[in-house]
Amino acid sequence: MISQAVNISVDGSQMDSYLARPPSGSGPHPAVIVLQEVFGVNAEMRRITDMLAAAGYAALAINYYHRTHPNLDLAYDESSMQKALEARGSVTRATLYADLGAAIAWLKNQDFVRDGKIATWGFCMGGAVAFLSATLPDVRGAIAFYGGSIAKPFGSGEPGALQEAGKIRAPLLLCFGADDRGIPPEDIERILKELDANGIEYKLEVYPGVGHAFFRQGTPRAVAGQERFSDEAIATAVADSWNLVQAFLQDCFED
Repeated sequence: MISQAVNISVDGSQMDSYLARPPSGSGPHPAVIVLQEVFGVNAEMRRITDMLAAAGYAALAINYYHRTHPNLDLAYDESSMQKALEARGSVTRATLYADLGAAIAWLKNQDFVRDGKIATWGFCMGGAVAFLSATLPDVRGAIAFYGGSIAKPFGSGEPGALQEAGKIRAPLLLCFGADDRGIPPEDIERILKELDANGIEYKLEVYPGVGHAFFRQGTPRAVAGQERFSDEAIATAVADSWNLVQAFLQDCFED
């Protein structure tokens, strides 16, 4: 596997990103844009990017805080939350679309990326960004894990990504924890109804016995809000959702 830091030009700024891909000479490969939680392109986002590379994808994790918080890389603790929320508040839908467009254009210009084969995978805030990405013509599929700002407003105060459901043109995979205190069942029901009303192709999975950020590793259970959930339930949700991701991507990238 090859991994490296890369910078992508966006509106006069340099968007710091992390790239991981299979070895040279083994491609070209389909690409997946990894969309961060509020904590930046941190060790967990790099871990997931590496997972995708190990599975045969060119994976690119982008920092959409680059205009105000370049190279943001925060731990999962209370002391980091204030800075994370400050960074989140600086992001607008316009900047997100600009960053997505720049990342897609950059990937399309790389000889290790198979032409026209780009998907997205986002977590928490990034899950809502992935939902937005499904409206773009070059995105073959979008995966949203516990996207809080799908049904709720973004940190900027702008309406949630669900408002764009009528513009979606790519299939979606959405995964949630049944006991996520930030995304109650009524939010998931709203998402379902809106997708159905617009005839969107999607798969939605709600995992029992787990809450928010169930896929995250390397975080104390109490910090992750998972202390009330069993190891077995979390492990089952992680394994099953990773299988769904791989199957979804394979379907998206079929010629």
